[in-house]
Formats: sequence, structure tokens, C-alpha cells
Amino acid sequence: MATVDEILGRSIADAISASLEIRQARLKLRALLLRGFAFSLALVATAYAIYEWQVTPAIVSTDDAYVGAVFAQVTPQIDGTIGAVRVHDTQYVHKGDVLVTLDPKDAQLDFEAAKATYEQALRRVQQEVADADAAEGNVLAKRSLVAQAEQQLRRRTGIRQSGVVAAEEISNSRSALDASKYALSIAENQLAAKRALAAPTPSNPEILAASTNLERARLRLERTSIRAPVEGIVAQSRVQIGQQISAGTELMTLVPIRQLFVDANFKESQIVHIRPGQLVTLTSDIYGSGRTFHGYVEGVGGGTGAAFAIIPPQNATGNWIKVVQRLPIRIALDPDELKDGPLRVGISMTADVHLDRYVSLPRQGASKPEELALRPDASGVY
Repeated sequence: MATVDEILGRSIADAISASLEIRQARLKLRALLLRGFAFSLALVATAYAIYEWQVTPAIVSTDDAYVGAVFAQVTPQIDGTIGAVRVHDTQYVHKGDVLVTLDPKDAQLDFEAAKATYEQALRRVQQEVADADAAEGNVLAKRSLVAQAEQQLRRRTGIRQSGVVAAEEISNSRSALDASKYALSIAENQLAAKRALAAPTPSNPEILAASTNLERARLRLERTSIRAPVEGIVAQSRVQIGQQISAGTELMTLVPIRQLFVDANFKESQIVHIRPGQLVTLTSDIYGSGRTFHGYVEGVGGGTGAAFAIIPPQNATGNWIKVVQRLPIRIALDPDELKDGPLRVGISMTADVHLDRYVSLPRQGASKPEELALRPDASGVY
């Protein structure tokens, strides 16, 4: 018959054995779950890779993109004093609108003086033309006298045999004929001189010089009104009424918001497949993802920012840390979308370049692509 200690020892041994079995079962279950999870994760990753490869379109993206524009600097073409400033910062102006006017008094006086000089030259040339016409009439008169003298000489020579006309009269007739010929020659030379001075009005040198001075004075008078060279928004106005300025002084800047573009800076590892003409979709921080802008790649920059930096990237000390470089990609925007959703220079954008989609580039004189088209990857250097 077993004692109490024996019974207690067998119970403890059975409990320890049961506990070990439960622990081993838990470890097996955990290992099975871990293997199942790892297999599921590998399956999902493989499926996602296949989806990206076969289904998802090839896109490279960057949020290092900003709106840019070619600014128009407003500068005077003549010296003068500011008489009036008709615009201010943030104002929208159209091409040809008067922005600033200069005091026109000096230019007006110069124009009136040039106009008087032109009219004087015109009248002087007209007088020379009249003198040439008079000289031409004088030549005709001299020719008539020569013809008359020749006739008289022939008549007297014909009746010389009969003794009616003396030899002295014939000699006088010859002398008169010679004198009339000399007078005709002088008249013809005078006519040539008059005609040389009295050239036709459009090509007369004196008229051309006076006309050129008049046109220069007219341009100077017109340039007292400084007009907008492009359509856009006024920015950085630095002009004050009464300010004395010289030609070329920068007065203000015009931002052509209808002709904006985007400079997107892609990593050097992203640009290998970027080509001009590829479709680009963009979103801005102003409108968020609710508005999408469309454009196309115009071109790829010729160098990174470090290559054009004032301080070159070369380091002669031996300390060197590799930094991933970025290359600017110029993206043209749809002007119709800019009209519906205005942007401003410097705004942040997110750009997605569709590597497998191209647009038909605009023809000469067109402002936007004609249509979107799918076609294979284009060959060429980036």
C-alpha cells in the first residue's frame, strides 16, 4: 500500500509532465503561426511586385517641384522724370497698358523742333524742284534759239552766191549760232545741277535725314508712356512720382501668370527613363489633391544644382560624403487649366511623370499639345 509521500510525488511528476506537454504544444503552434505569417507576407509581397510590374503604370514622382516663369522687367528707354504711376503691386495688367508716364515736356519740344526742321527741308526741296523745272524751261528756250540761229545761217548761206548777203552777215550768223550753242550748254549744265539737288522727295537725302530725326523725336515722345510688355501681375514696384531715372533703370517686374511652368527636381536615379513629351500630372499645395494639373516634359536640365553652384562640389581635403543629386526637369502647363486654376510663382507642386504616356508636342505657333496619345518609349538622350 502506497504511502502519502509516494502518491504526492507521482502527482507532482504527472503535473510537471502535463505542463511540459502543454508548453511544447504551444511552441509548436507558435512556430506554425510564424511560418504561416511569413509565408503570407512573402505571398503578399510577391503579388504586389507582380501588380506593380504588370498593372500599375510606370510613374516617377517628386514633391521637390516649384512653379516658375520668365519675368518681364519694366525699364524706361529714355531718361526722364516720373510724372505718374498708374499701377501698383498685385495689380493685373494687359499687354500695352500704360504703367508709368514720364514728364513729356522736353520730348514734346524736341518733337516740335524736329517737325519744323522736316517741314523746312520739305519746302526747300520743293523750291529746288521748282528751280529745276525753271532750268528745264530755260534749256528748251536755248534749244529754240539754237534752232533759230541754224535756220538763219542756212538761209543766208543759200543766197550768198547771188551777192545779196554780205560775208559779214554770214559770219555774224555763225557767231550767233555758236553763242546760242554755248548758252544751251550752260543751261543744260545748270539743269543737271538743279536736278541733282532736287531728287524725288521720298529718296531725297535731306528729306530722309529730317524724316529720321522726326521719327526719332516721335519715338522719344511715345516712350514717355511706359507700357506693359506682357500680360501679367505687377510685382516689386520701386517707382516713385518725381523720381529722376535714366534709361535701363528697373522700375517693376511683371509676372506672366498665363505662361507659367514647373521645374521639378528629380533624383539622379529617377531620370534615366524621362524623355521630352511624356505626360505629367501635378497637384499643388494651394488646391490639394482635389485639382489636378496636366502638362508634359519640355526638357531635362543640363546639370545639377551643385554643378552651377558658386562654391564647386570638389573637395581637396579628403573628407567626402556622397549626396544624392537632383536634376531639374522643365514641365509645360496647360494654359486653359491655368486660367481656371491660377497659380503663382514659387508655389510647391507634386509632379508625377508617366513614363509610358506621351503627348503630341505642340506645332509651331500652337500654345498647347493637340492631343494625348499612348505610344512606346521614345529613344534619345535625357
